[in-house]
Amino acid sequence: MKIIVLAGGLSPERDVSLTSGAGICRTLREKGHQAFLMDVFFGYPYDADKLEEVFDLPGYGLEIADGIKTTAPDLKALQKSRPDQSDSLIGPNVIELCQMADITFMGLHGSIGEDGKLQATFDVLGIRYTGPNALGCSLSMNKLVAKQIFKMSGVPTPRGTSLTRKTKDTPLSELGYYLPLVIKPCASGSSIGVYIVHTEDEYKDAIHKSFDIDREDEVVIEPYIKGREFACGIIAGKALPLVEIIPKNDFFNYENKYQDGGAQEICPPKSIDTMTQQKIQRAGEAAFEALRMDVYSRADFIVDDEDNSFYCLEVNALPGMTPASLLPKAAKADGLEYDALCERIIEESLLSRYGKAHITEYKNENTEA
Repeated sequence: MKIIVLAGGLSPERDVSLTSGAGICRTLREKGHQAFLMDVFFGYPYDADKLEEVFDLPGYGLEIADGIKTTAPDLKALQKSRPDQSDSLIGPNVIELCQMADITFMGLHGSIGEDGKLQATFDVLGIRYTGPNALGCSLSMNKLVAKQIFKMSGVPTPRGTSLTRKTKDTPLSELGYYLPLVIKPCASGSSIGVYIVHTEDEYKDAIHKSFDIDREDEVVIEPYIKGREFACGIIAGKALPLVEIIPKNDFFNYENKYQDGGAQEICPPKSIDTMTQQKIQRAGEAAFEALRMDVYSRADFIVDDEDNSFYCLEVNALPGMTPASLLPKAAKADGLEYDALCERIIEESLLSRYGKAHITEYKNENTEA
């Protein structure tokens, strides 16, 4: 199959996305597919009459994932570096190449990949893609909306409120929340812009910084829960084994997630009993269904150290897909190796959204390869 792997983008999570995309692309090439890695923001400037050649170019586009850093990217500098200086978040030939492909594998993380806008665009244009649908992405990306849906659906989640740019100077005393608190952007990921605050000065500083993340218009405020963090991967509505995350220091922030040795990840967990694990898995499945998601995702939970109660913090529509990421680790514990996971995501996307005819075509081509 001809497969465009989309990654990058003008998102704080672009570097993580490029790493995911590179792993997916290499694996699909090894499986015999004509996969090509492309940055959705920079696109691929190429002669329009030669675009079909892209699927056979040496290197498979993997050079864009070289030199990935473990610090958040400078998005303003990246925006200035694009040759065409267009305001579009979609680069040259992205739409054209995705239309030529049999399917587009979404290796994106953050705003343009997980907010549903690109998925909606592809739906209108008839472009097949992997991962959750536009509605599921949109609902899960907004942490406050997701929280409200969780409450209505019986999914345990911390209480919370939000501030907008207009109300960001509201005194803490008027919010009805007490320190310590967690401050986080309403629609960002990889724990970028997330702060645990213990004083009013820290609170004011965190609010200011969180609004600077990716043009955020709203910031979520939650009570701080001291506890253990768990990830619950979900494929086709069924939960995978949980992964316990033990950060080296602080909490599971951007640096701990993507630096070697930043966190210990244990699958299956040993610190909670089997019954609690199963309850969290069922809550993960309920969150997946409540957000109208399909194909796959990952729900993040915390278990309170005081009373062992658990809460769903958020659901990631397109979780990390490097071989060392949480979802692939959970899938491996369930008997699904990384290459098989990539294939499963394609198969489930074709089956759930495009019908049996396309999955049969895919399996026939995969057998021939």
